[in-house]
Amino acid sequence: MAAAGSAEGAGDSPVPWAEVRALLPRAEEELSLALSGEVEDCVLLLLRRARALLYGAAGRPEAAAAAALERLSDVLRDYSWEKLNAGPWREVGKGWRQVYAYGCLFGALAEVAAGRPLARAVRLCDLGLLMGAAVLDNVLARLVRALQPHLPRAAPRARPRAEVAPANTPPGPAAEGNLPLQRVRLLPPPAVQPEQVIPHLHCPSLEHFRDSYLIPQRPVVLEGVIDHWPCMKKWSVDYFCQVAGCRTVPVELGARYTDEEWSQQLMTVSDFVSQYIMAENNVGYLAQHQLFDQIPELKEDISIPDYCCLGEGEEDDITINAWFGPGGTISPLHQDPQQNFLAQIFGRKYIRLYSPQDSENLYPHESQILHNTSQVDVENPDLVKFPNFTKAAFQSCILMPGQILFIPVKYWHYVRSLELSFSVSFWWS
Repeated sequence: MAAAGSAEGAGDSPVPWAEVRALLPRAEEELSLALSGEVEDCVLLLLRRARALLYGAAGRPEAAAAAALERLSDVLRDYSWEKLNAGPWREVGKGWRQVYAYGCLFGALAEVAAGRPLARAVRLCDLGLLMGAAVLDNVLARLVRALQPHLPRAAPRARPRAEVAPANTPPGPAAEGNLPLQRVRLLPPPAVQPEQVIPHLHCPSLEHFRDSYLIPQRPVVLEGVIDHWPCMKKWSVDYFCQVAGCRTVPVELGARYTDEEWSQQLMTVSDFVSQYIMAENNVGYLAQHQLFDQIPELKEDISIPDYCCLGEGEEDDITINAWFGPGGTISPLHQDPQQNFLAQIFGRKYIRLYSPQDSENLYPHESQILHNTSQVDVENPDLVKFPNFTKAAFQSCILMPGQILFIPVKYWHYVRSLELSFSVSFWWS
């Protein structure tokens, strides 16, 4: 039985069970199942039964126990999955997210104990990190970090099959089925007129940035601020496949999120690269706010800009987002409720900004879900339908690698990738 020594699958290197077991508390009673919220007693009973199977004799589940643990993990995930999708994500109780995380944990451990290939165990860890809540000192992140070195490097496939993501997967819905093909038209950026240029500054002092841009809420492009970040030399498509090729992430499909055919699906980074980076006639975007918590190796290559210390919140309150995709992807004109530093790592983006004072001329959607998004196609506006759009003054820039754009809170911004691009944004208050 693999659990007695190592877990090994086709192409995987052996994973000593002791290495995995060392991530868990030594005794069964030390593995706390305390939940931040109420769940049914029957669910607590299932959690305790799974814990007992995990520890078993000398903490090594035998074949029958590993199979029973796998079945219990399926039940826990299926039941909590329904709870995660019962209403808006913000209303999902943390206790149910923890149950889902435990289900993913027990399932991943069952896979390792059964000696199967490790890809499914890693995927279960990622699902728990994406949809669950941290349990046992973020054991899922520690487990996937222990498993990943034993996986062969994920080679991009020509035509991946995407997995279904729940409707509540942040930041958007998902659909089942093969990935849609869409032709990308790479258009040159509009000419940036002198009166529209966003000002540029090289490493301004904290005081100068605060007094001249933060307090008066004026956009500015900062230069020389991120030159020392390791990502500026390390990050490339090949590097992402090496570090995170086997990791499951949510990917947005479609040129822009306001398109009817837009959807979101779960796939590995390697599959995303093969389908949307290597195949240049498809539009897909890796855009998510959990990537750096999910894959700490990437977070180590960036830093929070010093200017964020001028905000009122704590560092832990800063949301870090990843934006990775081919040229032709578009973020429609929209506004965000926080200050934003958009750091460009590689590739170029055309960006246009409008003041909140021009909101009425930008025709926001009337629906609550898109109230922060304009109905106007910025580069091809329907002036018969939206005649006042011409009254709105704007600033624009081509954001280059190594530059950071400060987008004040509630400022409307439109973004188009001109080529393969990776950006990191920091939302702060």
